[in-house]
Amino acid sequence: MRRTVLALALLCAACSGGDGAAGAAPSTTSAALPPVPGIEAEVVRHRTDVPVAGRVHVRVTGTGDQPFTVTAVAIDSPGFAPLPSTALTAAFEPGRTIDLRTAFGEPDCAAQPGPLAARLTVARPDGTVEELRVPLAGDDLDVVHREACAVAGVLAVAGVGLTDLAAAGDSVTGTVVLTRTGDDDRAVTVVDARRSVVLDLAVDGLPLELRPGEERATAGVSFTPASCEPHVLADTKQPFVFPVWIEVGDAEPVPVPLSVDPAQQALLWDLLGRVC
Repeated sequence: MRRTVLALALLCAACSGGDGAAGAAPSTTSAALPPVPGIEAEVVRHRTDVPVAGRVHVRVTGTGDQPFTVTAVAIDSPGFAPLPSTALTAAFEPGRTIDLRTAFGEPDCAAQPGPLAARLTVARPDGTVEELRVPLAGDDLDVVHREACAVAGVLAVAGVGLTDLAAAGDSVTGTVVLTRTGDDDRAVTVVDARRSVVLDLAVDGLPLELRPGEERATAGVSFTPASCEPHVLADTKQPFVFPVWIEVGDAEPVPVPLSVDPAQQALLWDLLGRVC
């Protein structure tokens, strides 16, 4: 579930972003880190990164007058669990920019994402190897951290899932279940539910409210194909990501992934195969 949450956070962050163009404003959480002479770096999230949970690119530029080679890269942030460096080989000449595919760990919602840096293993022409901590400009990981932690905050109060799915002609029907998961007794309300790339869903009688003192609330749901285009079905990386907007108390609604287990996914794949 945590990787699904992170994927959804990336997906929602992408709604207002592009491909992480060069020249983005530096992250305000990176200002305290000293610069590294001859190397600048920026975190960017390409559209191709969005469907892959825990992946961005580190855009490295050689700003000095000497070549160097990056042989490993990792994200260094107090707001994300550390991961081993990704081994690679990227040769830089003065002025050259290369985007390096990089993994990042699960968000730590007890910490801020900055100061944000890239840990680079750099080989110099004379054979010297350095481990460098290069400040990262850009705010894509700040956005991912904020949105993923908002989702985690909602899921600490209530979860949303599916039950009783069954084929029904050209659709699959079942029940959306909103279940209280903690001791927080505030009202929890599903105010909206949206389609995936390939499947429409309709939830009966929204808003669906879990009132104070209630442990469970349900509503009928139906799924129908949203697209039968062969290239869409073949290329989709997130066929079962259905953002469900959930409001806890008076807080702003947060998009949370509707939990779809493997058996339920198989039913939905069968629906696409049957109808399309």
